[in-house]
Amino acid sequence: MNYNKADFMASYGISSQLPDSDRPEISFSGRSNVGKSSLINKLCSRKNLARVSATPGKTATINFYEVDSCYFVDLPGYGYAKVSNADRERWDDLINSYFEAQRHHTLLVQLLDCRHAPSADDFQMLKYLHYHQIPYVVALTKADKLKKSQLTKTLEEFENTCRPYGCQKVVLTSGENGYGIPELQAILNKAIEAEFADEDAE
Repeated sequence: MNYNKADFMASYGISSQLPDSDRPEISFSGRSNVGKSSLINKLCSRKNLARVSATPGKTATINFYEVDSCYFVDLPGYGYAKVSNADRERWDDLINSYFEAQRHHTLLVQLLDCRHAPSADDFQMLKYLHYHQIPYVVALTKADKLKKSQLTKTLEEFENTCRPYGCQKVVLTSGENGYGIPELQAILNKAIEAEFADEDAE
């Protein structure tokens, strides 16, 4: 997949606005400020493809990006304490509607901050993905903040934490220095190739 062929498509605030699902979709999930925009930008070698919000929890939209022959779908961040109940309900509705629709859910990338144990909201998301049998991998963000001696142990700890929830793979990444980005790209490429192979077989 050519990650340099990437364009912002649109933001959608209500589920009825979502575009038709006519190609593989890679979705990105994580709590507010975990680094989703930075990771998407790094994957596509762009500085401002995904805009980094200054106000966490305010982006209650699903953002679509056209990346070569697939969509990158940036789901709204969760877990920001100052969000009102009405906003939280709208978030729930938007997420549920997205996953319950007949879409090409090729793979979800669940982002977790490698410096901290998963929060209660993170665990809730892992349980949700496992329950609904949504295929996903975990991208640990902010790997550049760790010492080299911490990388292997941190990866193992998160693998043990995420495995019971059906996680396929855990990758350490950094939106700053590009650590782990080629490995994550390879995983996404494989998932998309498998999706196209399945379509050809039908």
